[in-house]
Amino acid sequence: MPGDQTRSSSPKGGSAHRDDQTRSSSPKGGSAHKEVPFLQDLNWRLEAAAFRGLFGFLRLLGVERASGFGGKLLRTLGPLTGTHKTVTRNLRIAFPDMDEGERNRLAVDQWEQTGRTFAELAVMDRLTPESGRIDIVGLERLHAVRDSGRPVVLISGHLANFEVMAAVIMAAGVPCQVTYRAANNPYVDGLIRQSRERYGIKLFAPKGDGTRELMAGMKRGESIALLVDQKYSQGPEVEFFGQPVNASPGAARMALKFGTVMQPLSVVRLPGVRFRVTAHEPIAVPDTGDKAADVRAGVQAANRFVEDRVREHPVDWFWVHKRWPPQVYEALREAEA
Repeated sequence: MPGDQTRSSSPKGGSAHRDDQTRSSSPKGGSAHKEVPFLQDLNWRLEAAAFRGLFGFLRLLGVERASGFGGKLLRTLGPLTGTHKTVTRNLRIAFPDMDEGERNRLAVDQWEQTGRTFAELAVMDRLTPESGRIDIVGLERLHAVRDSGRPVVLISGHLANFEVMAAVIMAAGVPCQVTYRAANNPYVDGLIRQSRERYGIKLFAPKGDGTRELMAGMKRGESIALLVDQKYSQGPEVEFFGQPVNASPGAARMALKFGTVMQPLSVVRLPGVRFRVTAHEPIAVPDTGDKAADVRAGVQAANRFVEDRVREHPVDWFWVHKRWPPQVYEALREAEA
């Protein structure tokens, strides 16, 4: 279930170049024909070539070695980056009573998990249920969705290798549109889409400008898959780990509009590059006639679900993004001072 948490990849910058220095850019997998500056296009192509080379290298390594390589790389480099401060602050916000030594170990361990996840994207076609590397709990719930002919809103968070959940949805035969965050480089975006197509994802809906596609798909009986745990400043305020957050209302709104449920999924990383995916009890969005209140209740329920999964396996969550609003981080800095 790719992110979530998106913008279309329209090129920026180019004002310093003359119009006669532009050329057509129509990368494979791109959503539109764009005129971009020559140097920008060249830079994109070079980045894509490096990306293709990295993916090729990881595929040659095989699943275990590719995953281990990515894990060791980020476990070494991640704590040296400025983002590590975000990780440690997030952990203090979420687990204020946790022993500092344990938090510091967790901050390093989560880098390894993140590195493994990114490296595994290159070999995701080898991490499907058919590979024997995925245990599935509650598969009957996905089969019920498939057999009903009615759509649901599949939700989850950035847990472990969240791409594995999409692979399970596809293998279960659920017609589903998967939202994703387009890469800024359209050539790289095309390569990522091709990688996902290898394990069955055919229906993509870019977040932000893909709402019409999602609604049209649900009218056809296609479910949608959303990751609901990233910051969305325009969303309603709910609670996450006891602190206020603004969260995307999309999943709750779509469930309410189409009279369906939110079907939560989770994934846990197991030893040996294996995973356990669970289809949990569906979440019904209230329908009292007060749309704003009903949507907010649905958003709170979705975020509570993610919080519960993070508490169960904190090392699996994507701690590197600023989930809470600025005032929460400011309060933390004042408390530390």
